[in-house]
Amino acid sequence: MKKEVNIYLFRHGRTFFNQQHRFTGWKNSRLSPAGFKDAKAIASQLKSKKIDLAFTSDLIRAQQTLREVLKYHRFTKILVDKRLRERSYGSLQGRSHQAFIKREGKEDYKTLLHWHKIDHLNGKERGDFIRRVGEAELKVVRRSYHVRPPRGESVQDVEKRVNSFLKDLFKILRKQPVNIAISAHGNSIRPLRRYFEQLSIAEMMQIEQPFDRALSYRVRV
Repeated sequence: MKKEVNIYLFRHGRTFFNQQHRFTGWKNSRLSPAGFKDAKAIASQLKSKKIDLAFTSDLIRAQQTLREVLKYHRFTKILVDKRLRERSYGSLQGRSHQAFIKREGKEDYKTLLHWHKIDHLNGKERGDFIRRVGEAELKVVRRSYHVRPPRGESVQDVEKRVNSFLKDLFKILRKQPVNIAISAHGNSIRPLRRYFEQLSIAEMMQIEQPFDRALSYRVRV
């Protein structure tokens, strides 16, 4: 006979890199003061819930957030799983979004000039063109399901490892049906939500999980 369990899913609080608009990926950026406030908000939302088992990625920001949540849950077992990691941004990790926009925009501008696709632009027109092209490139990197940054992962790659985690999670829950918490990241939450909410790829890629809100799923195992 199947039993029902509760799964509580949340993103880590804001980090210093988040607030500086940097590609974080697998780099360890700790929670900022605002991030601890986010984590405490999640903890408050879940303080009255029963959490028997908790999963977190191996990155410090997810673990810091989970520690705040579990201050209200003294006997929860914690398991660390690298498959819950944020997406790797490869060579972009640590770089600011603005630096990326400027560099990619300039490179594309030079390429288009070389192939006579555009004429020389001056002053504000050139700056506006570079910014628009760079922002379009940033959107492709951040919002494309298939595109990998240099030496990094696509969201499709992240989904493969998250689905592997889910397969093992349900093996555990079928043997021991307990309530669990998952402390994850912006891009590892996307495929988790896709699974639990039965979303399309397009719907999943539009998700922007808030830093300060937990999600709850009732699941039969």
